[in-house]
Amino acid sequence: MENHELTRRAEDLWERCGRSGTVTHTGFLSPAERFQLQGWARHSGARLLFAGGWEDAERSAAFFLPDWLEEEQFDPAEYLSAMRLTAFFGEPGHRDYMGAILGMGIGREWLGDILVNGDTAWIFCMPSVLRHLLSIDKVGRYTVRAEEIPLDQVPVPERKVKERSFTVNSLRLDAVAAGMFSLSRTETARQIEAGALSLNYEECLKPDKTVSPGDVLSLRGKGKGKVIGTGGESRKGRLYVYTETYL
Repeated sequence: MENHELTRRAEDLWERCGRSGTVTHTGFLSPAERFQLQGWARHSGARLLFAGGWEDAERSAAFFLPDWLEEEQFDPAEYLSAMRLTAFFGEPGHRDYMGAILGMGIGREWLGDILVNGDTAWIFCMPSVLRHLLSIDKVGRYTVRAEEIPLDQVPVPERKVKERSFTVNSLRLDAVAAGMFSLSRTETARQIEAGALSLNYEECLKPDKTVSPGDVLSLRGKGKGKVIGTGGESRKGRLYVYTETYL
């Protein structure tokens, strides 16, 4: 979705939430779209939260909350659904499941994360498409059995991270990325200029771009990580940066 279209849609949903006093929401968003809406919300004052069916969901929907509803009272199970697909005599991969579902005419915005483990996949979706999805009986060349399950019965994987701390002269993108991915500053700058690094899920070609806590960096061939904080100085006056990379 184009940036201006996404924010225009968000403004409409936020206004509708205020007029009706009910929860409104987007479809499932990509990580880049989520970051965009987070920035928009900070400037607009909109009350929204993101939910994708499990804590570390990559794809999530933005929910706009009326004044009477507190965040801790919000129950994602009222607005999101989950299903389990069990394959017979084989183990389809993530791409197989994605292809089969999109081939049914399901738009990407109605489909959340797909978690695959062996011969079983757990899929998050909007309730409006659940009935259609439950009719699926084949993924790739394998026959599958589909069944609806409660969100809290999805066995979500534990995210494994490696924490790292290092020092930088400044919070430049090339300096932080070099520390996060254990590369030289020169090599990191070359990778950035080649378009191999994304900042908050969008390509960034500026080595001197300032990085902030909460930013997510992805480097092709090296993985993805997050800046979780900064603070304190070394004896040489360099700033400590604390990050986690996803294993």
